[in-house]
Amino acid sequence: MYDLTVVQYVLIALIFVWSGFVRSGLGFGGAVLSLPFLLLVLDEPLVFLPLIAVHLLVFSSLTIWTNNRKGARSRAEGASGTVDWHYLGRLLAVMIVPKLIGVFGLITFPGYVMSTIIFVIVALYSVSYIVNKPFRSGSKTVDTLFLMLGGYISGTSLIGAPLIIAVAAQHLPKEKLRDTLFALWFILVLIKLAAFIWAGVDLQLIHHLWLLPAAAVGHVIGLRVHERILQSEGTVFFRVLGMVLLLVSTIGMVSVWR
Repeated sequence: MYDLTVVQYVLIALIFVWSGFVRSGLGFGGAVLSLPFLLLVLDEPLVFLPLIAVHLLVFSSLTIWTNNRKGARSRAEGASGTVDWHYLGRLLAVMIVPKLIGVFGLITFPGYVMSTIIFVIVALYSVSYIVNKPFRSGSKTVDTLFLMLGGYISGTSLIGAPLIIAVAAQHLPKEKLRDTLFALWFILVLIKLAAFIWAGVDLQLIHHLWLLPAAAVGHVIGLRVHERILQSEGTVFFRVLGMVLLLVSTIGMVSVWR
């Protein structure tokens, strides 16, 4: 990493605590809600994206493994796991080609155009959740277009999650939403990380020694918050989801048009 001041190192550590908290608390947002802040400290996306990618691989797999160990007895009694593998397969079938197109830059759109589209759509979805009237497209075609766009954005910058959430939240029960998304992120980010390695991008491995513990602190706090969200009423869960999505879209729009 670049020659930074002590204040910058402290700010980066705090932002990664925030990243871990958001990721485990809601199942998404670790990149899109931390990258804008990180770029204010150091405007070098390729420094932070590999760090975020590795953190997601570590903590998503750890969370899924832990939850499935805890639920082993329940599954023996007939209950299902925390990941909806069937729906995950459907998501991947739709998203994999746009993901690869984004990763390898086979089709390039102006960044501000793509960002504006995704954040406007996310904002509309978020308001519908906040007022307890969730938008339902009622159309597989619209859902497919949103997933393809989310896959493409994920391939280019790892921030396509909000658009994917807008579709997945309609079809998954809240108790399976986070872990199913974690499994999805693991696969998509693994592809992106492989592309980083192939392109010779510095993975900043030495900085995991102090940033992984920082993210772990946020991760543990986020797990407790997620448990409380699951115990709350469904309307509360979706209002929280909507407020986070609105925050995401607002930060994104400000970043795009700044």
